[in-house]
Amino acid sequence: MFSWLARMALFCLRPMRRYGRMNRDDDEEEDDREDSSGGDSLLWSRELERHSFGDFSMAVVQANEVVEDHSQVETGKGAVFVGVYDGHGGPEASRYISDHLFGHLMTLSVATCLNLTTRMWSDVMENWEMCYASRVRNLPLKFIHFGWLGGIGLSKEHGGITEETLRAAFSATEEGILTLVRRTCSLKPLIAAVGSCCLVGVIWKGTLLIANVGDSRAVLGSMSSTNRSNKIAAEQLTSDHNAALEEVRQELKSLHPDDPHIVVLKHGVWRIKGIIQVSRSIGDAYLKRPEFSLDPSFPKFHLTERLQRPVLSAEPCVYTRALQTSDKFVILASDGLWEQMSNQQAVEIVNKHPRPGIARRLVRRAMSIAAKKREMRYDDLKKVERGVRRFFHDDITVVVVFVDSELLMVEKATVPELSVKGFSHTVGPSKFSIFFS
Repeated sequence: MFSWLARMALFCLRPMRRYGRMNRDDDEEEDDREDSSGGDSLLWSRELERHSFGDFSMAVVQANEVVEDHSQVETGKGAVFVGVYDGHGGPEASRYISDHLFGHLMTLSVATCLNLTTRMWSDVMENWEMCYASRVRNLPLKFIHFGWLGGIGLSKEHGGITEETLRAAFSATEEGILTLVRRTCSLKPLIAAVGSCCLVGVIWKGTLLIANVGDSRAVLGSMSSTNRSNKIAAEQLTSDHNAALEEVRQELKSLHPDDPHIVVLKHGVWRIKGIIQVSRSIGDAYLKRPEFSLDPSFPKFHLTERLQRPVLSAEPCVYTRALQTSDKFVILASDGLWEQMSNQQAVEIVNKHPRPGIARRLVRRAMSIAAKKREMRYDDLKKVERGVRRFFHDDITVVVVFVDSELLMVEKATVPELSVKGFSHTVGPSKFSIFFS
């Protein structure tokens, strides 16, 4: 059904190709122009908001029948958190991450500061879930028994967000999803086949921390003081956990030397067990634990041999960098963007244009490139409905975080404490205010 609709859409729109503009500068003009047909109803954006160290811009475009990308930005005093969650098999995993990972990171950071015991930590987690579910902005009173009064928060001298707490937050989120699958798989077996890439960026105490599983990507745009040409340089901060890469295939083969089918070339695409491209994810329970294996009635996800060990990993690659005056911005985006443009192309677009609406500009540029590949115009691609549009491009999420070096030295700059989520027109207060006083 999907393929038939996609082919029909492509056939109907192809005659428009002769009107397409062919050079790069003209393409950018076309991206900028809002024609008489109006905007794209599947494109959502926040043009520009403040965070403690600069600004951020955010945009999402939907291609799937149900959007599988979820995302969030949390701003606080002296901190900013960005999450990009590119789901597959459905939106449940990416939505779960959006609802829980940030909370896990905050409570783990408190536990680190207070050296909580395992028993105490379990108590904290239980009460955090109660607090989160009721959307209360104050932590449970039990925190007082831990000696952590509301007015203390995570001050500069307490430590807090580290590589270790990021890893632990990923682990807690993974365990939470597996628990959810265990509770619901008897009624909804395909919940075991739902998963998500997970990219997180945090700026705190002048340090950038990045954690990633999957093939979403964080790219830094920096300007060297010795660069006389004033050219912006792109530095990829994450590794792509995708079987398309030779090093990923070799890693999988070394981890599974007894499995000749650990990676399979299927229709020109390398897939793990002939099913999935990403080698690390949150969720995808059926590829991690035998109890969640799917029977032959689900042929797309059925494994012919019993799972002996996890095929996919939820262990993130973590990167830490002390921000320099030459570091200008970070682009965090799902692979829908990187399928259409290179790291260097992306940073040059950001560097060349004004900040307001820059994430939307990147998304529209990616869509324009995707349209040209199908010999059609961007204006015509905007008319393609969700679901059918997946034939042309993936869901795309982009967050651009600008870093103003002079603000890195400011002690907890006064900014709105916001919680912004992709495709949501409601902006709430961030829970950073609970932890950062």
